Amino acid sequence: MIKLKNVSMKYSNGNEAVKNISFNIEKGEFVFLIGASGSGKSSIIKMLFKEEDPFEGDIFVNEYHVNNLTRKEVPYFRRNMGIIFQDFRLLPDRNVYENIAYALRVTEQSPRTIRKQVPLALALVGLSRKASSFPHELSGGEQQRAGVARALINNPSILIADEPTGNLDPENSQEIMALLEEINSRGTTVLVITHEKDIVDSMQKRVIEIDKGVIIRDEREGQYLNENTND
Repeated sequence: MIKLKNVSMKYSNGNEAVKNISFNIEKGEFVFLIGASGSGKSSIIKMLFKEEDPFEGDIFVNEYHVNNLTRKEVPYFRRNMGIIFQDFRLLPDRNVYENIAYALRVTEQSPRTIRKQVPLALALVGLSRKASSFPHELSGGEQQRAGVARALINNPSILIADEPTGNLDPENSQEIMALLEEINSRGTTVLVITHEKDIVDSMQKRVIEIDKGVIIRDEREGQYLNENTND
């Protein structure tokens, strides 16, 4: 599903953000990627989305060898992945229904598909009654639920949540994580980037920890995994 093999990446200023890392995430896994600010987490996500390229190593997502994707292929490749942001990134001048429908329109889905899929996504995240509300009329938890619905609307096989609870209170944080766990139980691979230790500890999922561009831990419920090798 996701495979990084001996991957290194540096920015134009010469800063080496990721240093010879390798790991596999299998279909249907729920994985936390943790680390301090500047550890390399964001660089990994940028490479998975083909926003940045490694200067060494290989990246595979589903059937794609990400290194070799052409510019024209990238939009189609990204349809396999949904992303949830810390700051929600909802369009302020569009209501909840329109925000979610927009994600279908940019992939040129038919009006019929939009009318069918958007209500299903709203129901999944518990926002059916908020379809006509605008982002400023929603609580932070509701805004993030709308972000989850938008990320799921194209039925991605992989969901990446980048600090999804960073702007939420503890109660809403727990609700969002429970929603992500439910989505994972339906077969979607989930990768959560977070610095919130309490959430990571409570959910007892696989944890990949990165520090200064190097993976220092790859564990599931306290047991070290052998996938993180450079073979």
